[in-house]
Amino acid sequence: MKYEVGDKIIVLHSDEEGKVIELINDKMVMIEVRGVKFPAYMDQIDFPYFKMFTQKKIFEKKKIHIDHVKKEKPAIKKKIADGVFLNFIPIFDKDIFDDDVVEKVKVFLINYNEEDYQFKYDLVFDGESHFELKSEVRGLTDFYLHDIEFEDLSAGPSFEFEFSLSKENKKKAPFFESMVKLRGKQLFKKLEELQTKNEPSFSMEVFVHYPDKVAEEKLDLSKLGNAGFKIYEVSKAKEYLQPARSVIDLHIEKLTDTPEHLSNYEMLNLQLNTFEKYFELSVLNKANNLIVVHGIGEGKLRTEIHERLKQKLNVKSFVNQYHSLYGYGATEIYFSY
Repeated sequence: MKYEVGDKIIVLHSDEEGKVIELINDKMVMIEVRGVKFPAYMDQIDFPYFKMFTQKKIFEKKKIHIDHVKKEKPAIKKKIADGVFLNFIPIFDKDIFDDDVVEKVKVFLINYNEEDYQFKYDLVFDGESHFELKSEVRGLTDFYLHDIEFEDLSAGPSFEFEFSLSKENKKKAPFFESMVKLRGKQLFKKLEELQTKNEPSFSMEVFVHYPDKVAEEKLDLSKLGNAGFKIYEVSKAKEYLQPARSVIDLHIEKLTDTPEHLSNYEMLNLQLNTFEKYFELSVLNKANNLIVVHGIGEGKLRTEIHERLKQKLNVKSFVNQYHSLYGYGATEIYFSY
C-alpha cells in the first residue's frame, strides 16, 4: 500500500498538511488535519515531498550570501569509523517567503579506512548512465564527486562503484562492486532527521571492509570422468565447441514446447540462460556480431539483456534499432577481442 500509519500527507484541494492515522481499505485512509479526523480517498492526498518535486515555483529565487550556506565538511584528519560512505550535503536557498528551499545536494565519497582505493563511479538514472568518473580516494580523506539538482533526486538514482586497492595485496580481491540506491521517500526522511538533529549532512554506507580474495577451488577431473563427463585437452577444446550463431531467437515458444507450464520467472530465467550460452559461444568462436531477438512486449527481457551487456568485457557496442526482419524487437551486439 502507498501509505502507512503515521505518514505525513497534504490534502490536494486545500494544501493543508496532516497525517495518516488509519488504513480503511485499498482506496481510502483516515487522516487527521489540524485535530480533525476524516476519511479521504488516496487520490485526494499526496506526500508533501511529491508536491515539492512536481510543482515548480513561479517566483524568482533570492540570492543569498555565502554565510547563509552551511559549510562543507573538511577532509578527515583522524579515524572515527570503519568503512567507505557516501555523504550528502543539502545546499539551501531562500524563496520569496524567506523559507529554506533545498536547491541541490553535494555528494562526497568519504573513506574512513586507512587503505587507498582506486574507484570507478557511475551515477545511474533509470538504468542509464548520467555521470562517470575514475579516480582515487586516499585513506582517511573525502573526495568530492559532484552536485545533483534536488529535483533530479525524485528519479531514484543509484550510485554504482567498482573499487580496487591502490597498493596491490595478493590476499585481497582484485576488485569488487558496490551500489547505493537513494529513493525519494528515504531522502525526505533523511532531510527531516537533519532538521531535527540540526546536522549539516547525512551518510549512507558503501562498504565497511575491503574483501579478501576468494580461494579458487581445485576441480578433481577424475571424479568428473568417473561420473560420465567428457574431458578434453585445452589445446583441442575449440574442436568440440558448437558453432557460433549469427541470430538467436529468445521468444519462449522457440525455447520450449511447454511454455504454459512455466512461471514468468522460469521463462525469463530460461531466456537469459539461453542468451548467456550463445553469447559465450560467440566470444569463444571470436564472432564479429550477434543479433538477439527478444521481442518488444513490456521490455523486461530487453532491459535485462542490455544491463548484462554493459558489464561484459568483449562487447564493443550494442544497438536496439529498427531491423527489416525484427522491427525494434532485436539487439545487435558487436564484439571486440
